[in-house]
Amino acid sequence: MVHYLCGQYGISERHACGVVRVARATVRYQARRPSQAALRQRLRDLAASRVRYGYKRIHVLLRREGHQVNHKRVYRLYDLEGLQLRVRRPHRSLKNLTPLQYKAQWHTQRSENR
Repeated sequence: MVHYLCGQYGISERHACGVVRVARATVRYQARRPSQAALRQRLRDLAASRVRYGYKRIHVLLRREGHQVNHKRVYRLYDLEGLQLRVRRPHRSLKNLTPLQYKAQWHTQRSENR
């Protein structure tokens, strides 16, 4: 917003920050976090090869490979990549069903497995 005001109206950064009521330090802030591209790529590779592994097990694998990374960063990157553990559907119990309900349930489960 501040950059827009400076460019559009030709006002100083200090004046634009005063109008928007934002600290100049906030506008000038540059993140110093190093790039996580290699770690993100390895995370994607591990998640693709081990589909049933969640972020906790992948974190263990990354630590074994020598990456100095904590579980919170692995969780954040796992979430940013859009990865998630596929939820298994529970098998329905066929107990306490009448014979007709049992037969219908059996056919439904059989058709889902094909």
